[in-house]
Amino acid sequence: MRDVLEPQAAATALRRLLWGRAVSAVGDGLWFTVWALYFTGVLGMSGTAVGAGMGVAAAAGLVAAVPLGALGDRYDPARVLLALTVARAAAMAAYLVVDGVVAFVAVTVAFVGLANGSSALRTALVAALVEDNAARVRALSAQRVAQHAGIAVGAGLGALVLAVDEPGAYRLAVAANVASYLVLAALTATLPAVPVPAPAAGGPARAAGMQAVLRDRAYLLVVGVTAVLSLCWAMLSTGLPLWVAGSTQLPLALSGAVVVLSSVGIAVLQIPAARVVRTPAQSARTALASGMALAVSCLLLASTASRGGPGAGAVVVLAALLHIAGEVGYVAAAWSLSVSLMREDARGAYQGAAESATAAVQVFGPGFFTLALGSLGAGGWVLGAAVFALAGLGVRPATRRAERTRAAVFAATPQLRRGLSAAGEPNLEA
Repeated sequence: MRDVLEPQAAATALRRLLWGRAVSAVGDGLWFTVWALYFTGVLGMSGTAVGAGMGVAAAAGLVAAVPLGALGDRYDPARVLLALTVARAAAMAAYLVVDGVVAFVAVTVAFVGLANGSSALRTALVAALVEDNAARVRALSAQRVAQHAGIAVGAGLGALVLAVDEPGAYRLAVAANVASYLVLAALTATLPAVPVPAPAAGGPARAAGMQAVLRDRAYLLVVGVTAVLSLCWAMLSTGLPLWVAGSTQLPLALSGAVVVLSSVGIAVLQIPAARVVRTPAQSARTALASGMALAVSCLLLASTASRGGPGAGAVVVLAALLHIAGEVGYVAAAWSLSVSLMREDARGAYQGAAESATAAVQVFGPGFFTLALGSLGAGGWVLGAAVFALAGLGVRPATRRAERTRAAVFAATPQLRRGLSAAGEPNLEA
């Protein structure tokens, strides 16, 4: 079997993945809008039970990401991703009949706990379809744009469900999310068999791929430091609304407008951002610039303390624009570093480690901004700025160290980065 698919077959597979991601994102946007009220209002769960269930599920996702990703190194990653997608659809359907806290936690672990592994497999699958790292990042960027478009549509549908505010409407939303995952599963099932690279002669056995990434401390340091920049998501979803509502005289609607502005900015800029991260060095510089942009954004928000009016509103908008630049740069750099520094015969395990690093930051992100802004006021934004700046500064030395160790890492890999000079790059726009 060839190590890679023919370019046209790879391009077709990427388009199917993109459309499947867009459809499932509609379901995600719908679900994210209504889940809290569904759990508490329809299922009758207490806030404590919901929080505990989500916490256990998040912990399970952190632990499971690497072994689930490693399955994609041993078996066809498309088939493994299909199995996880069907399992998540079944878990979502179980929310229609769940009864009791124990059952709720079990279902939540199945749905949320498999999410990181699914994301890792999706990235590993793109890496299996496309050899060139720049093309990989462009494909992932296109999927992210499709994801944000789908989430926006789903959130609009979720707003209609909230307006109706009837148990039947919430259950219909759950069923719609199940349907969106089944569409994703159906499209994933049509993908051709994806070749799995043979393990290197004399190198670690396939079953040891998970141990290989956990021993690759240079790689773990890169993805760990870079993942700190993912605090930008909690900054927008948690920090900004709390700040506008509690520490400024600005209308709360402004934070919602910033979310819309961010979504539009990501749709416009994520793919162009992929063009500036062709090498690890370029990616590290982009991560540094992103960290600084996010740091300045935090400092601008700090300057709006107790202020209102058009001037303060303009400062928030400027901070939002810097946030967009920082976010799209961080995401592109993170993808590029995670795929360019990984072992090609352990893609799933390596991407699982990258997903775990990001997920770990996301677990603490909302609490970080809640505590920092609640206890330090504007000083909380200064603290956030310091974290972003230090993370950005840390990516470059971590990347240089990882590059120095890649010769030894890739020596155990039969397929080095060959580019696509012989096979040709698949036409992602076809």
